[in-house]
Amino acid sequence: MSNEPHETDRREGPDSLEEQLVAYLDHELDAKEAAAVEQLLASDPEAREALMRLDRTWSLLDQLDGARMEESFAQSTLEMVAAVAEEDVRTWEAGAPARRLRRWAVAAAGLVLAALAGFLAVAVLRPNPNTRLLEDLAVVEELDELRQIDDLEFLTMLYEQELFAKDAADDT
Repeated sequence: MSNEPHETDRREGPDSLEEQLVAYLDHELDAKEAAAVEQLLASDPEAREALMRLDRTWSLLDQLDGARMEESFAQSTLEMVAAVAEEDVRTWEAGAPARRLRRWAVAAAGLVLAALAGFLAVAVLRPNPNTRLLEDLAVVEELDELRQIDDLEFLTMLYEQELFAKDAADDT
């Protein structure tokens, strides 16, 4: 056994001796790397022993019978997958009316909220044209009599004496 570090041991990274031997057995090394592994095997009995163990393991794995599946296995597996997929489709389709109803309900609620928001915006932001009519209701109610008065000064005097305001207060 040599105390000197081997060239293959000096490599950095994940390439351990075992990984290099496996690559050597699988003929995955280029000529230079294969020559380095062969030189190591010629000089290191531990590396040769590790190579023989790996080679025996490969031989045993090759002797194992492969798992044999009956054709019915693949067919039954596909049938089970198809049955599960069909059940998923049925579940999805069964929930479709509820999802559709929920969408319509959300849309209707949105429309109602939009209409309510529009109504409130108009009610708050737009002045009521009837407010002025309500303020002048006393004059409007007496409009026929007031039209018969030819003198504007007389009307101004009645207004200043707040006769219109008293009549409006009496009516309520």
